[in-house]
Amino acid sequence: MAARHRATSTLPYLMRNLRKESPKPIYRPLPSLRRAFSLYDQINLIDNVPEDQLRFQGYTDTGFTVNGVNYEGSVLCVGNLLLSWSPKRFSDITPDSLSIFQLVRPIPEILIIGCGRYVQHVDPELRRFIRSTGMKLEAIDSRNAASTFNILNEEGRIVAAAFLPYGVPGGGSVSHRISELLT
Repeated sequence: MAARHRATSTLPYLMRNLRKESPKPIYRPLPSLRRAFSLYDQINLIDNVPEDQLRFQGYTDTGFTVNGVNYEGSVLCVGNLLLSWSPKRFSDITPDSLSIFQLVRPIPEILIIGCGRYVQHVDPELRRFIRSTGMKLEAIDSRNAASTFNILNEEGRIVAAAFLPYGVPGGGSVSHRISELLT
């Protein structure tokens, strides 16, 4: 009974302190795989990335940090080339917006689409177009897409990426949205 009274009496104090805390930082570093793989504890591959190799280092709701430079809006990466990309929403991603991949040689083995905050369902027509270029497709949220790009690029694989900023709202399951609100 005493513990319950103590808990309820401190609740208003906790609520006031939580409201006073500063907002989340705008710059959010990408998740690290160091905790998942013991190899990363022994060999730091991330610090040994060549200067000319693209490396996503962070993201905001409106853009990305690549090799120490902040880029606003959507980006398209082919090899070590980084381009501004026109789509603002997931529904703007069409075969026309990805037509550069009909010209690029060598053909990347995989195209990673960063869907924004939530994973989106890729339209069958868009999926067919990507397959017709000879690439495989991975569509995931932009935060994890940037990490995946870094890993594959670090391995020396030919990879392409088309990323919408993380703040782009979209689909996603209701349970995913609820879990995002709770974390």
